[in-house]
Amino acid sequence: MVRVFVGFFSTKTIQEQVERLKEQTEDFIKGKWVEPQNYHMTFQFIGEVPEEKLMDIIKGVQEVSQRNKPIRVKYKSLGVFPDIDKARVLWIGVSEGADRLKALAKDVSNTNRKHGIKSDGKPFYPHVTICRIKEYDKKKLKNLLKRYENYNFGEDLVDRISIIRSSLTSIGPIYSVLEEFYLNG
Repeated sequence: MVRVFVGFFSTKTIQEQVERLKEQTEDFIKGKWVEPQNYHMTFQFIGEVPEEKLMDIIKGVQEVSQRNKPIRVKYKSLGVFPDIDKARVLWIGVSEGADRLKALAKDVSNTNRKHGIKSDGKPFYPHVTICRIKEYDKKKLKNLLKRYENYNFGEDLVDRISIIRSSLTSIGPIYSVLEEFYLNG
C-alpha cells in the first residue's frame, strides 16, 4: 500500500513571510511548522492505495493536465481549520485563481473517480498549510488572523500537478513526487 495525494508544491515565495510569522507567534502558537520544501496545495487526498492502482491515478492526472492551463495565484490572508475554537491548522489562503483551482481539484476528483479512485470526501479549499497547531492563545490568534486578513503573501504559477507519496515518520511527513505533469490544456 502507498499513501498518496494529488497536489502542487508551492514555490518558496511565501517562505520569508512564514519565517516572520513564526517569530511573531512563538509566544502564543505551539505546533509543528511545515518545512518550506513541503509547502503545497492538495487537490485530492487519496490515502492508502494498492501499488497496482497507481497506474490508474497516473492516467487520470495525465488526462487532467492535458485539459487544464496553468493558473496564476495570489496568496492572501491567514486562516485556521476547522475554526478559531478548535484551531488545528494555520494556513495561507488564495485570492486570485481560487475559482480555477477549485475547478482543477474537481476535475482531478471526478477523473480519478472514473478510474475507480475514491476521494476522502472533504471539499477542496485553496490553501497552503504552514503550521499544525498543538496549543494556542485564542485571543492572540484571532488578532493575528484579523491583522493578516488582507495581507498579500506573494504569487505563484500553478503550472503542474503531481502525484505525491506521503510517508509518515516521527519527525513529520516525507513527501516524494511519484509522477508530475505540466498543465498544458
